[in-house]
Amino acid sequence: MAKRNVKLSILLFVLCTHSLGRAQNPPSSPAPNQEEEVRLAEAEKNCRLAVQQNPQDATAHANLGLVLSREGKYPEAIAAYKSAFQLNPKLPGIQLNWGIAEFKQGRFQQAIPPLTGALAADPGSSQARTLLGLSCYGAKQFAEASKYLATIVEMQPSNLELRKVLAQSCLLAKNYSCAESEFRQIVQQNPDSASTHVLMGQALDGLGRTPEAIAEFQAAVKAAPREPDVNFGLGYLLWKSDHYGEAKTSFENELAVDPNHAQALAYLGDIAMKENDFDHALPLLEKAVHQQNGLRLAYVDMGAVLMQQKRYPEAMAALQRAVKLDPTQPDAHFRIGRLYQAMGNTADAEREFAKVRELHEKADDLASKMPRSPSRP
Repeated sequence: MAKRNVKLSILLFVLCTHSLGRAQNPPSSPAPNQEEEVRLAEAEKNCRLAVQQNPQDATAHANLGLVLSREGKYPEAIAAYKSAFQLNPKLPGIQLNWGIAEFKQGRFQQAIPPLTGALAADPGSSQARTLLGLSCYGAKQFAEASKYLATIVEMQPSNLELRKVLAQSCLLAKNYSCAESEFRQIVQQNPDSASTHVLMGQALDGLGRTPEAIAEFQAAVKAAPREPDVNFGLGYLLWKSDHYGEAKTSFENELAVDPNHAQALAYLGDIAMKENDFDHALPLLEKAVHQQNGLRLAYVDMGAVLMQQKRYPEAMAALQRAVKLDPTQPDAHFRIGRLYQAMGNTADAEREFAKVRELHEKADDLASKMPRSPSRP
């Protein structure tokens, strides 16, 4: 009886592994057709029987995982891969296949440990390195993603899609010099891409090179004038550079694309307030916070306008909302102090001004501790 069971186990193992020649599941493999589905169902049955007959055999569990992955049964496949890994952590390919199954489900955080193990086991595996980089990107670990993807892009310089992910990883990790370098490569290959010009502009702005960033956004607007947020991005950079007239035009162009663009409304309201056009500013600011109630700038400006109109309770409510959104910024506290002065409340005004001084001192102290940025050419 024991010999018969051994022979049956061997037969099932052979049947299972024989089917696996057609059951691999790389990340980009197409869905199985009807004929293959029949073969995979047969393979799954044989692999499950092989696991029952050989519960301590890591390869049997791994083979079952491969078949289940090819069938798209990823949760079951992952369980099989984990069992195989627990039985034999050095089984070739087990961590890579496990990581692929996690990746295919969009479980990027869960894919990172097995893919890290797969890369450690085979440092030359471009598949493991690429998937690990993409998993880190999906898990919002952008610095780690850029580390892995940089090596792949160096090996595959013409892979534009991977270069885009690398560039975005650098940008989101605030590694602006890396982002600029990668976006320049992309622009050379695809000079008419509005999105690339936008991302290049963000990288240049992060480096403090705002005039160059403006030029990139102008190129983006030229390439796609009705692309959402492109006109706003240009307007913001112009506003930040105190070019209010040009910024106003860009914000208005954004509203022509999206009449309810909250940030464009808020910055238009800010420009109107700076021009002392309070009657025009207030409706814009009110519409902005109606669309998006977390716009601190709009509440600060509303407070200033309402105070000018001597609508003190409404001004106080707007400014307190701004403080709640970010209590570390001194401008709202300063305006509250001015509001208390206008209301004749000297003690509360002095308390707010003291808060303003405290926040400025904290900002100065932080600045003194920050490492100096290298001087730009």
